[in-house]
Amino acid sequence: MALPKRRHSHSRTRTRRAHDALTAPGVSKCAECGEPKLPHRLCPGCGSYKGRSVIKLDEE
Repeated sequence: MALPKRRHSHSRTRTRRAHDALTAPGVSKCAECGEPKLPHRLCPGCGSYKGRSVIKLDEE
């Protein structure tokens, strides 16, 4: 198995790791209730998607 002849410099290592940062998920508001939700997903507050009610959630 081949081994590296020289160690990688700090600059080269950090340049490679420049794209490893995490990004926060994009959160949008529900058009029906205004609760924050992830795009292209069912609203956890009112159960609607694209303006129509998909599931009925229990009212407490």
